[in-house]
Amino acid sequence: MEGQFWKPQEDGVKEICGLLQESSVPSLDHTRVWQQLQRCNQSPDFNNYLTFILCQAEGQSVEVRQAAGLLLKNNLKSSYQSTSSAHQQYIKKELLTSLGISDRHLRATVGTAISVIAQQRHIQGWPELFQVILQCLESNDYNHMEGALDTLYKISEDIPEVVDVPAFLERPINVFLPHLLQFFSSPQAVLRKLALGSVNQFIPLMPTALCMNMDKFLQGLFLLANDSIADVRKLVCAGLVQLIEVQPSYLQPHMKNVIEYMLQANHDTDEEVALESCEFWSAFCEAQLPREMLREFLPCLIPVLLSNMTYADDDDTLLDAEVPAGCLKICFALWCFSLKYCMLSAMFYLVGDDDNEPDRDKDIKPRFHQSRLHGGVDGGEEDEDGGDIVNSWNLRKCSAAGLDNLSIFYGDEILLILMPLVQAKLSNSSDEAWKEREAAVLALGAIAEGCMQGLLPHMSQIVAFLVPLLEDQRPLIRSITCWTLSRYSKWIVQAAGHPDGQAQFDNVLTGLLRRILDSNKRVQEAACSAFATLEEEAAEELAPRLEPILRHLMYAFGKYQRKNLRILYDAIGTLADAVGGQLNEVKYLEILMPPLINKWQHLPDSDKDLFPLLECLTSIAQALGSGFAQYAEPVYLRCINLIRIQEVAKADPGRAGVAYDKEFIVCSLDLLSGLAEGLGSSIENLVSRSDLRDLLLQCCGDEAPDVRQSALALLGDLAKACAFHLEPRLADFLSLAAKQLGSEVKDNVSVANNACWAIGEIAVKIGKDISPIVMSVLSCLVPILSNAQGLNRSLLENSAITLGRLGWVCPDIVAPHMDHFMKPWCSALRTIRDDVEKEDAFRGLCAMVHLLSQVGEILQFFLHIV
Repeated sequence: MEGQFWKPQEDGVKEICGLLQESSVPSLDHTRVWQQLQRCNQSPDFNNYLTFILCQAEGQSVEVRQAAGLLLKNNLKSSYQSTSSAHQQYIKKELLTSLGISDRHLRATVGTAISVIAQQRHIQGWPELFQVILQCLESNDYNHMEGALDTLYKISEDIPEVVDVPAFLERPINVFLPHLLQFFSSPQAVLRKLALGSVNQFIPLMPTALCMNMDKFLQGLFLLANDSIADVRKLVCAGLVQLIEVQPSYLQPHMKNVIEYMLQANHDTDEEVALESCEFWSAFCEAQLPREMLREFLPCLIPVLLSNMTYADDDDTLLDAEVPAGCLKICFALWCFSLKYCMLSAMFYLVGDDDNEPDRDKDIKPRFHQSRLHGGVDGGEEDEDGGDIVNSWNLRKCSAAGLDNLSIFYGDEILLILMPLVQAKLSNSSDEAWKEREAAVLALGAIAEGCMQGLLPHMSQIVAFLVPLLEDQRPLIRSITCWTLSRYSKWIVQAAGHPDGQAQFDNVLTGLLRRILDSNKRVQEAACSAFATLEEEAAEELAPRLEPILRHLMYAFGKYQRKNLRILYDAIGTLADAVGGQLNEVKYLEILMPPLINKWQHLPDSDKDLFPLLECLTSIAQALGSGFAQYAEPVYLRCINLIRIQEVAKADPGRAGVAYDKEFIVCSLDLLSGLAEGLGSSIENLVSRSDLRDLLLQCCGDEAPDVRQSALALLGDLAKACAFHLEPRLADFLSLAAKQLGSEVKDNVSVANNACWAIGEIAVKIGKDISPIVMSVLSCLVPILSNAQGLNRSLLENSAITLGRLGWVCPDIVAPHMDHFMKPWCSALRTIRDDVEKEDAFRGLCAMVHLLSQVGEILQFFLHIV
């Protein structure tokens, strides 16, 4: 039977419970159990059985019932929509009935399952949901109140907006909010926590009900500010941080008390509370509130931040960075023999030398390739803590970020408070105070952007002080010094124009190169990242020093483990970008290329370590230009093969022998773009002997935006280098490119940007043959230029250039529509640097003006705008 009359078969319950029980036994064959559960899952009422076991199978263990609930949750996510209406009703009814089930683990699982159903946008068809939650909240029974609050919290966390949508004549939040605020004073800590956590979820939406009850909410926050439970205090801090981010005006009348509380919370014995409160300082600066509000507290706040930037004694990072696994084994053995003196000596000599230890897979973070963007401005956020010294966000990093934001907000004003503290810490040379010195170096790096003007007269002394710290015996001091020096790269490079500055630049460069060869992997990472930053600033300054730089980098290439090798690839690629064609000398190529090509040849087609190598070779190919020709063919053919393999894997991984991963396609397309850009028309010989054109067409229509983005970049580069090889499928290419400029352009701006650029490049090459798509492209570009507010600058510039190029080759089609785009078009062109592309656009303007009969009016209009 179905729906409310459905009843489980006893044998079915026993079978499923038995399988769930077996799944929790480590020694059993879980594959067999999983297959049997999947077989059961084919039954239309399997989810009903799971619901029954979760809610009513009182004879089963909590573990089995919870496992049934978790499996139900996953099934509801994937198949609730296809479940029959009668079965849906049974599941919803049983779950609501069990909101107050006696076991808290089962209550939590019931709440999770209800939230999943709510996420399926079935709120409107489930009037009982909020009615039952309200009844439970008003029941005065702890289990029911906790179950209802837990469910409401989960719904608010996943889909807070549904609680503020009119449902059954009333917005649910209007009914629930007064109850939630009442629970702030509950004697039960769990209820206080769930109630506050639920209200916090509504702050980003700032619904009317919350605005109207803001005074009561703030009173509740202040009531809970010194709660005995750390989780509640953490939520108080989180609520205040969200308020200052979303609607700071509500806090302004109370700001002095809030700041005093946050300062107190920064000292909380629970680090999570301290971390949450520390977020407040960055949020305050970003809210652009009056500086006077916080100014009087700076003498108290800055020492707190500096103190929290010091590594805690129990920080795992200290153990990982200072004593590698091999050293720990030696130390443990010596400790067992009570040879305390020998242990200390061993630690002193072996400290931090871990570069011979292979990286574990879990040490290597997933990487995400940034698809090639034409006309884009690269930008990334720097880590306030010097690379990967700490793998997760913590109080130390948050404090450094807070100091960074304060320095930007208050500028040199904070130096009078901060610098005496930093100098005191740096001047303490005792071995026990090394963590204080390290925090002081971190602080110098954190204020580099905001306080540069005030530090400028002292920069030479600061850099001179930092460089010797690159040789400190403590790996964490060496690594943070690398990062801090990188923060001053711009000044270091600018000062190199003077004799004294030149010597200091060389000292910094030499110091970083030495640290790239450090015996500690954390220092290697920090040094490589710092050197890449210096490279970007120094550019041609590096040319006279290329040989020693390359020798250091390629020596590191031979000793690095996998994780840091990825960062080294970036440093090599950045070097190529920085010095460009100056790298194209035989003596440099003999150092650089053999190790890279050797690695290229030995990495299998399925190895993800190919990604950073592909990116590195892309930069080198662009820098060397025709000088890369001797390496081009095997690299080109490998890229084609990688794309081909992945296209097969996409349809049939078994036949391809590898799992599908679009990153292989994206990185290969980008390297081919680099080859086309570097080799120019010389790439024609390679293209003519391959199926690149068909593969590229396939990629231009791929469902993945980053694949399309890179494919369209390559399309434009090939149009510049050898357009005639595209001609047999040119109409298809243009149709796919034009499609990217449609109504969904804001969702995939980078794809649209490259499509626009590619169309412009093709137009220049094929002239009037592009006329069939001109009007469809024009109908997309004009709205982009006319609605420029908030749009990506690169897209606007490429749209203006491509529109001009179309006007150049097809003035008869474009000119009649000039009155629709003239003003925004000129505005966009005005900010573009003078180059060939801008020249093409103005050729188009001239061609269109020449064509029109009322030349004087157009010229007058144009001059007025410009």
